[in-house]
Amino acid sequence: MLIKVPEQATLADVATHRLAQSIVTGELAQGQKLNEAELAERFGMGRGPLREALRHLEGMRLVKRIPNAGARVVVLDRKTLSDLYAVREALEGMACRIAATQMSDDEIAQLSALLDRHEEQIKKQGGKVYAQSEGDLDFHYQIARGSRNQMLMDMLGSEQYQLLRMCRYRTSRNAQRTKPALQQHRQIVDALAHRDGELAELLMRRHIQGAWHSISEMIDKEEAA
Repeated sequence: MLIKVPEQATLADVATHRLAQSIVTGELAQGQKLNEAELAERFGMGRGPLREALRHLEGMRLVKRIPNAGARVVVLDRKTLSDLYAVREALEGMACRIAATQMSDDEIAQLSALLDRHEEQIKKQGGKVYAQSEGDLDFHYQIARGSRNQMLMDMLGSEQYQLLRMCRYRTSRNAQRTKPALQQHRQIVDALAHRDGELAELLMRRHIQGAWHSISEMIDKEEAA
């Protein structure tokens, strides 16, 4: 689910956005028990909006409620991540192939301009971080939306979106991935501009395979440590 805080946002909307961002970025650690009183004090929010936010986060699969143990932040173990990246590779590859025929020339130009902005952000971070904001500033989200396929948009932009952001946030901190990832994004845009859906799908699949290889190596190092 893409989390937007509308102008007339409720307290629960604000709480959901703040907690989701804290989970995605690791401020609230995977597996961490979510104590309502502690969270209410930490984030300066009431217990009512907080409870509603936790229910929303459970629906997004960011929070898991365990019987007799309360709510905890989801744990993305190797099996969960492997499954998620396999699904992501298939769905985002398909979205690329379809987007090659559905996106307008202007939309593809906007996608290229978005990557220019990403490149500037990477430079500001000393080439060490490639973190994308959600929604309009998210390269992968824009391609899913460009497919015009509602089922794909629902699966990539709703059901899996925040979990995918959690995964991608981890690899965004890998300095060895920043420049290759940006270059791969530009190659995908070039394939879209040439209306080559088959090539666009292949490039996206390879891109996601590379991301999985990177995060798998990170898990190996964490387990060894």
